[in-house]
Amino acid sequence: MQRRCGKKDNWWCGRFKGLGYKLTFSRQAVLDVLSNTDSHLSAEEIYQRVYKLAPKVGLSSVYRTLELLVEIGLVSKYDFGDRRSRYELGQGIQGDNHHHHLVCTGCGKVLNYTDFIDQELELLKKTEKALSKKYNFRITNHLIQFYGVCRRCSDGKTAGI
Repeated sequence: MQRRCGKKDNWWCGRFKGLGYKLTFSRQAVLDVLSNTDSHLSAEEIYQRVYKLAPKVGLSSVYRTLELLVEIGLVSKYDFGDRRSRYELGQGIQGDNHHHHLVCTGCGKVLNYTDFIDQELELLKKTEKALSKKYNFRITNHLIQFYGVCRRCSDGKTAGI
């Protein structure tokens, strides 16, 4: 089943068409779910939300769709240490959605970290340049995840919980 592209999702249509793929109903449903959440969802959580929109879309279609979306760079796949792959939209109408993550080892909460300051950006650029030179390696992207304990979990441990 082919879905017609509307103004809202023209950039998805263009991306799929440019790569020789069709934007199917299943693919559109997964993209709709991911574009309407700030959470890092597992494939099963995405399926549960897709099912509410499109009950005919199966779990295996969601998995195949996620694999394709990761492969073409529209979706990012993460492992936050909970033995489940998590997904989020890696690009949007504005372009790249690059950010880092703060992962609480107590409750599993994941925070997106986007408000980089100049010193952080400078350090990242210097690190990438040094690594590229040292290993004769062209870096095209990076993923940074910081693990620790959030304020809520930290306060709970202090209180003897």
